[in-house]
Amino acid sequence: MKLLHSGKVRDIYSDRGDILLVASDRLSVYDVVLPTPVPDKGRILTALSLWWFERVADLVPHHVLSATDVPEEFAGRAIRCRTLEMLPVECVARGYLTGSGLKDYQRTGAVSGVALPPGLVEGSRLPEPIFTPSSKAPLGEHDEAITFDDVVALVGAETAVRLRDLTLDVYRLGAETAEKNGILVADTKLEFGTDPSTGEIVLGDEVLTPDSSRFWPADQWEPGRQQYSFDKQYAREWSLSTGWDKTEPGPEVPADVVDAVRARYVEVYERITGQAWS
Repeated sequence: MKLLHSGKVRDIYSDRGDILLVASDRLSVYDVVLPTPVPDKGRILTALSLWWFERVADLVPHHVLSATDVPEEFAGRAIRCRTLEMLPVECVARGYLTGSGLKDYQRTGAVSGVALPPGLVEGSRLPEPIFTPSSKAPLGEHDEAITFDDVVALVGAETAVRLRDLTLDVYRLGAETAEKNGILVADTKLEFGTDPSTGEIVLGDEVLTPDSSRFWPADQWEPGRQQYSFDKQYAREWSLSTGWDKTEPGPEVPADVVDAVRARYVEVYERITGQAWS
């Protein structure tokens, strides 16, 4: 087994011709890894991703080969995956206006070049979900919003259309499924690669987790204010409250913040899946 890459949260190994994707307990905000881990975080991300991969399989092929054929020391936090050639785009779908999308809209009336109606506020539901891609930044640097035309320039028109359609299809299925269990999916980030043997586009990395998505309780949703979130937004807000400037090194995270982040991850896993976290 050979370590190929250590990312912000996941470590990637080569093993018997496959890829082992191992989710750590590292906490990353604003593309910087904070020095304090969140217990069980990697296991929650892995379990929730696997739950979603099963449900989106009819929409798009995915990279999962096995969640059990992994080394014992990685049990519960690793997935054996197909080897893919990852595409150089972060595929983001938004159903609600918040975060960097809100800032973009306030400046330009659009998000990633997608024009939106006037008068929208923090937390507004969009008329329909939109595709708002971003670049893939190296570790320690920030992803940058790009337009659909930029995606075309990176991967070609046919692939760009396919990425947009798949991203929105997965988002819609995820949003509809989660809302039945009282969770709004404000936005989500997906990553795709191509199978080198067939050329088909395959969903990789993680899917609809609290690291890659914003999850809000539906019964507390109120446009015009910041929403309560079951994701790492709480950690983002805490980090900025310390006066941190979003550059290395990140601040140490106190125990009460760690506990609050873990509790949010556990609760959204249980709400979405209907399964108790053990």
